[in-house]
Amino acid sequence: MWNWLYATDGALQAVRDATQSPNIGGHGDFVALTTNYRFELRGQVFGTYFIGGPGWYHRTAALSKAVPAGTPCVNPLSAWWGVTCSGGTTTVTLASSSSSAFGINGGIGFTIRVGEAPYRFYVESRYHYAPTKNVNTQFVAIVVGFRY
Repeated sequence: MWNWLYATDGALQAVRDATQSPNIGGHGDFVALTTNYRFELRGQVFGTYFIGGPGWYHRTAALSKAVPAGTPCVNPLSAWWGVTCSGGTTTVTLASSSSSAFGINGGIGFTIRVGEAPYRFYVESRYHYAPTKNVNTQFVAIVVGFRY
């Protein structure tokens, strides 16, 4: 599973206040590779299941700042990566971090038969937890899809 995470204005406000810069932004990536057991109770049309298991979790986070047009790049490696700061607005990464850990997940799902068996539409909610460095990773994923 991969998710792109956006930082809310509320989460960034303390950093914006400390740097006295209103144009601080942030984002993160959350990657999970899990192995799960699914216990399913299936009827003719409707079904439910419980799912859970261990996995490896990797989280990254970055703070960035928009650089106004005309500002020269202060990092000579920017040209190596194809970033040009003088022609227009771009973003510069101020800080980043990453952390990996083994964790667990568990959840519940509901299925509805679609057409002929065994095709089913499902909705699933799963809680993920990993004791990553500095801040524990906790994430709830809601997934919608088809399976057979």
